Amino acid sequence: MKENRKGEVLLALARASVEEALGLTPHIDKEALRGQNPWLDEKGAAFVTLNRKSDGSLRGCIGSIIAHRSLYDDVVSNAKSAAINDPRFVAMRPEELNDITIEVSVLTPPEPLPYDNAQDLKSKLRPGIDGVILKRGAYQATFLPQVWQQLPTFESFMEHLCQKAGMRSDCINAHPDVYVYRVEEYAQKH
Repeated sequence: MKENRKGEVLLALARASVEEALGLTPHIDKEALRGQNPWLDEKGAAFVTLNRKSDGSLRGCIGSIIAHRSLYDDVVSNAKSAAINDPRFVAMRPEELNDITIEVSVLTPPEPLPYDNAQDLKSKLRPGIDGVILKRGAYQATFLPQVWQQLPTFESFMEHLCQKAGMRSDCINAHPDVYVYRVEEYAQKH
């Protein structure tokens, strides 16, 4: 399947799911979309990100790191959650919909990234390509590869990721487990 067609399908599905979450009638028939695109029934993990057109700021982002259900169900659930259940924001209101752009990132399975120390990890990570998961005990967080755009240095990226996980900003010195993944990113044009 052509990547641009896949992106169109995923973005339409995510937008229709956000519309449903806001109590609006979706502009497309989601089940018909599913029937026309059987690949949506394959297992997949995706993040759905909502950004404000007006200033580019984040409005919601929810996703799955591990594929545990069909890509269709994952995108539907995560789009709805990004709109109304992201704990960092109040639930979106219907009148905000026209100021929102949607991005869908389909993840590859995470792979462990062995490293000796912070410098070794820095040499192995590929900014803008690798999504990163930090895990230590009950603490865990991830940043999609797109986050490198806002946090372009290894130091700032890792400090913020450590904090997101609920650990000290220098948690990398405690040698947490690191996993990397890549994404197929599909974003609406403004």
